[in-house]
Amino acid sequence: MTKTAKLYRMVMDKHVCPYGIKSKALLESNGYTVEDHHLTTREETDAFKAEHDVKTTPQTFINGERIGGHDDLRKFFDKPVKDPDETSYRPVLAVFAVAAALAVTLSLGLLDGFSVRTIEWFVAFSMAMLAMLKLQDVEQFSTMFVGYDLLGRRWVPYAYAYPYLEALAAVLMAGHLLPWLSIPVALFIGTVGAVSVFYAVYVQKREIKCACVGGGSNVPLGFVSLTENLAMIAMGIWMLLRALL
Repeated sequence: MTKTAKLYRMVMDKHVCPYGIKSKALLESNGYTVEDHHLTTREETDAFKAEHDVKTTPQTFINGERIGGHDDLRKFFDKPVKDPDETSYRPVLAVFAVAAALAVTLSLGLLDGFSVRTIEWFVAFSMAMLAMLKLQDVEQFSTMFVGYDLLGRRWVPYAYAYPYLEALAAVLMAGHLLPWLSIPVALFIGTVGAVSVFYAVYVQKREIKCACVGGGSNVPLGFVSLTENLAMIAMGIWMLLRALL
């Protein structure tokens, strides 16, 4: 027996609803033939929502029963639905994984094997990517950052400068350039960051979100955030010893 579903979604000249596209794909992947009804104007969309007493589109109907929007459809098929407030380390782990992959491939391609340089690249690339994410929206980052950083809450300009300082240290360390500048920057921001995270999480026992991947993330402030700062400190100390010895 053919399974059919009716889907009502916005398809206009200047806007095609992404959730409508995903709903159609989800239905088809579950063996449904989709009666795809396009809402091509704002007036038609508003009339549809008023008729069915709904606030959003797309809307899916199966066997005459309204299932709902895309999230409701995922629940109908027993698919996980992301909680917008759920915390996750995934963004940070993704950064570390890509940085590690870059460090490994460069080591194999340029150095013919692993060395201390591999670790240096990994830390520098991780710092650079984390800084890039913060730089996407410095205003939003700084707002979250001053909530727990001990220096940032006392001197707000530091919160705005932090992503640039992190990026500067990362780029210079990746190429072993200007150690007289990169080392103190990494040691300073790493130390302040580590103390701030430790105090907020382990002394005050606060459960807050970290600004380490930008201001809009749901990464919890905790061990991973502390590790990021400790890695910067370790990198700074190593580069200092390397320059002196």
